[in-house]
This record gives sequence, C-alpha cells and structure tokens, in this order.
Amino acid sequence: MTDYDKSKYHRIYGESKRRIVYKKTDAFDYALMSLLCAVVVWFSYGRDNPITYIGIAASLWMLVAFPVRHGWAPAVPLVVRRPQEILYSILYKVENLKWVYFFGIAVLLLENYLIRITPTWPHHVELMRKIALWLFYLHFGAITAYRTYIYYAHLRKRAHVREVLLQTVWKKNIEQQRSMAVEITHAYLTGILTHIILIAPWYIVITHFDFSVLFVVATLAINFFTQSQHLKLLNAWYYRDHWLSHNSEFDFIYLHGSHHDAIPSGLIGVAGNGHLEGFTRHGLGAPIPFYNPLMAMFIYNLEIKGDIDAHQYIPGVFPGADINRQTVAQHSMHHFGRLKPYSFGMGADKPGANEDYVRKLKYLPEELKNSIRIDEELDGFEWNSKMHADYLKLVEKYEGPQ
Repeated sequence: MTDYDKSKYHRIYGESKRRIVYKKTDAFDYALMSLLCAVVVWFSYGRDNPITYIGIAASLWMLVAFPVRHGWAPAVPLVVRRPQEILYSILYKVENLKWVYFFGIAVLLLENYLIRITPTWPHHVELMRKIALWLFYLHFGAITAYRTYIYYAHLRKRAHVREVLLQTVWKKNIEQQRSMAVEITHAYLTGILTHIILIAPWYIVITHFDFSVLFVVATLAINFFTQSQHLKLLNAWYYRDHWLSHNSEFDFIYLHGSHHDAIPSGLIGVAGNGHLEGFTRHGLGAPIPFYNPLMAMFIYNLEIKGDIDAHQYIPGVFPGADINRQTVAQHSMHHFGRLKPYSFGMGADKPGANEDYVRKLKYLPEELKNSIRIDEELDGFEWNSKMHADYLKLVEKYEGPQ
C-alpha cells in the first residue's frame, strides 16, 4: 500500500469546519458566489457569445433559488469575516499542482513559440482556431442535448424521482419542497452552469493561443502521454482538493457546495465540480484545457458524459443507476450524506465486483481503479457498510439485479 502523508493531505491553514450542506445563514455568501459565476462567464466568453447569456440566466436562477429552497437568515458573509480564506484557498490549489499541469502549459507555449519564429510556414492558425471553436461548440451542444434529454426523462417521471428520494437521506429535504419539478430544474441548471464555467479555461486557450496544422500529430502524441500520466496522479490530486472542499468552509460555500445542493441525479454531473470549482480545477489543476483542441474535446466528452452517468444515483430513470458501477464505487454515499470517501471511491478488487464490468476498467491505471485505498489509509474507510448495502438494494429494487 502507498504510504500517504496525512499531514500533507489533511493540512489546512484556516479554520477547519466540515460541511456537506448549505445553511440559511449562507444566503449572502451564496448570492456573492452566484454573482461571481456571472462575472466569470461574462469575462470568459464575452458579451456577444450566446453561452454568456445562458450562463448569466443560470446564475440568476441560483440567486433566486437559494432563498426559495432553503430560506435565508441574516449573517455577515464569510468573505467579510475571514477574508484570508481566499488566500488560503489559492495556496491550496497551487500547492496541490502536479508536474503534468506545468508540462501541459509548457507544450502549449512551445508550440506558440515555434509558430512565432516560423511565420512563413503554412501553420494555418486561423483555420485551426475555427476548427477548435467548432469542436468546442459541438462538445457543449452534444453534452447539453444529452443533459436536456435526461431533464425531460426526470420531469416525465418526477413522481418516481420523489418516491425514490423519499427512501433516502433526502427525505426531509424533499418533503419540505413544494415542487419536484423545481428540484429537477435546479439540478439541470446546476449542470448547465457548472459545465459552462468548467470549459471556460478551454475557451480562453482556444481564443488566445495558436495551434498549427503542422504540429497536430506531435502535439496529440504528447497530449496522450500527458493525459496518461495525469490519470495516474489524478486520484491523489483529487483527494486533497476534495478533502478541502468539505473541510475548508470557504471552499465548500464558494466552490464545491453547489454540487451537493442539487438532487443526486446525472443532471448535475460535470466532472464532480461545483459551479466555480470547475474554473479553479481546470484553470489551476488539470492540464486538459492546454491540449490540442482535438484531444481536449475527446477527453471532455468522455469525462463529462461519464460523470453524468456516474452521478445518476436515482435508479429507475434515464440514464439509470448501473448496479455494476455502484457495486465497485462508493461516491454515491458522498451524495447521500456521508463525507467519506473523498477520493473517486472505486474498489475494483473488492469482493462482489462484477468481473465483466471490472474488465471494462482495464485501461484505467491502478491508482483510479482502486482509488479507495487512499481513503482506507488516511481515513480508516471501511468498504462494507450498511449504508452502501441499503443503497445497492434500492438500485436492485428499481433497476433489477446485476
């Protein structure tokens, strides 16, 4: 087993305060966060981009939805009470950076340098930018269409969605809400807004840097290598960032909390991020935005579509809660009120795992397939629990046995 340093992965500078749900007293902070989402969207995409207006509309929904769904209580915002938490959060991100992040940037800068010193070569940078933008919008359109169909499926079976959630830790929350359609819509717009902000760094790279036709094969090969190394380091990076998301009150309220505020449906799936969190994680964490647009689109398609499917924790409604996936992964528990696991929560080598499903994971590095090991070592996580067993029974009830 890898020797993980708890003092490194659980280090915190500010006040440690575990959070997994919003409170009424978070209303002012949440409002500031929603306004900041609109600002990030505006400056990332510009005022003439239709995505800007979609993002701002979704931000305004969040601004109104919080007091409607949670109520509100007057309180001095956290950023006023402890402004140093902003600096701490930035330090956490920088300290957690892996070498692949810098390598991805270096390759992009090298390509741009070579383009600058060879102006007579047929780089066709404008053609490449047009292709990159087409790939960007094709990606956003395809994922949004998929998410919209899931939204339709949930609305059509909203009585079923309510029935399932009433059998979980969400029971009290659902009983307090007047409309299941509002909860489903909130989850849908949470996914839309989070997606827009997560791919904003990619859009900035596309519109501010050049790509050469001549270097496509080389950059794709280097990007493939970079991504293979990124996947090996991803779980350890994610564990640290995710632990902070629930133990740093600032990180929870402003970055990650919105990911837990909506119902546990595939509608919210965007690589496990909250609204602003995608911008920080993919602007100051993952190397993907700096890849050649062909590679970036391919990875974002796999990652976000896969995250949508993986976050469908309401069985019996499209795209379905795959019992084989839920057997080897315990991230579902994280959306049903338990803080742990902080990692991706996969245990492909655990008893009861479907062999056919495990074989599908053969291309993933060991660090991801058995990512739960970091939780077991750092947090004493125990795989077998009544909570997970009860959830698997719920999935079997509505989806059938594996």
